[in-house]
Amino acid sequence: MELITFLLFIPACFALNMTPGPNNLLAMNNARCYGFQPALVASFGRIAAFAVMIALTASGLAVILYASEKVFLAIKLVGAMYLFWIAFQLWRSTSSPVNDIETDKKVKALLQQEFALAAGNPKAILIFTAFLPQFVDPSAPINQQFFILGLTFLVLEVVAISMYALFGIYLRQWFSKPKMARWFNRGCAVVLGVSGGNLLTMDRR
Repeated sequence: MELITFLLFIPACFALNMTPGPNNLLAMNNARCYGFQPALVASFGRIAAFAVMIALTASGLAVILYASEKVFLAIKLVGAMYLFWIAFQLWRSTSSPVNDIETDKKVKALLQQEFALAAGNPKAILIFTAFLPQFVDPSAPINQQFFILGLTFLVLEVVAISMYALFGIYLRQWFSKPKMARWFNRGCAVVLGVSGGNLLTMDRR
């Protein structure tokens, strides 16, 4: 691709990375509860899920998968139910920074949670299917371009995650009291619940 195309891709991509969503909200709340490093490490579960989606898009399998109404509906239902489950857990949570738990086990659980949340969101792969190809020059090697664009997306995603996690650390001083932490968790639960509802109503168009 031309350099100007790539330079246009970077700000457009970063705006997409920074868009508030379930995964970014989760990273922010994880940082608030468990610290910056655990939240950042856990977010690589999301990176792994996105990498798979980008590979599917590059290979053309994404189009085939989402041409199936049954497959799309199944992924949508699983993703929405998982969002509702996380929202339910957050609503009941009384977590205050920083939890006295076994860090290694918790980070592993958070990593799995990030992966499952990203993998269960059909909106993400639809974004890749619609967004990345706009910057691909069909007259040049397509796989190489997808690799460059995909890698750039993932790097910018890590930057966005870091910014959300840092904001989560900043919020810690505001929500250090158990009562305030509980209300913050419930606010996050409402947002995730609404996201789950939106996911149920979305279609492939």
